[in-house]
Amino acid sequence: MTAAAPRLETPRLWLRRWRDADRAPFAELNADPEVMRHFPSTLDRAASDTMAARIEASFATNGFGLYAVEVKGGSPFIGFVGLSRVRPPNPAAPAVEIGWRLARRAWGRGYASEAAQACLNLAFDQLGENEVVSFTAVDNAPSRAVMTRIGLSHAPERDFDHPALDVGHRLRRHVLYAIRREDLTRVAS
Repeated sequence: MTAAAPRLETPRLWLRRWRDADRAPFAELNADPEVMRHFPSTLDRAASDTMAARIEASFATNGFGLYAVEVKGGSPFIGFVGLSRVRPPNPAAPAVEIGWRLARRAWGRGYASEAAQACLNLAFDQLGENEVVSFTAVDNAPSRAVMTRIGLSHAPERDFDHPALDVGHRLRRHVLYAIRREDLTRVAS
């Protein structure tokens, strides 16, 4: 699918395509050790800009991506929430993953769950996906809580060692959560 990605709206948020003005606050959150504690390292400005460009390019390729998140009447950029394609060598591939990364100042307000729910609706209702997955390092309790809140269930038989991380790396073991179209119907009921 390569159609133009829709802008998504929730009661408190806009999920939209990226703007050049998003790059500085994105670099700031990627440089925050607390935001990045469940990732191998923080990112410098160049690596953050490269990631932002890759995210924006995925919209052209897939028709969806990791949306920039804006608080209505508030912050024009608090991070991203959205969908991406999982490709080999990741053991979860092929799949559509839902993910998020928000600035610390936006934590604890339910923004990740609210935006992620809109992305699940997009995946199932407009993109016709049958399953959406999410995965993270075993000890990332906050992300695992969001996964549960939006209706994903832990699939322990699908947990894996992340291929981009060395044996023995503290973040190598990942848990995988999933939701199927029929599960979303039961959650909404």
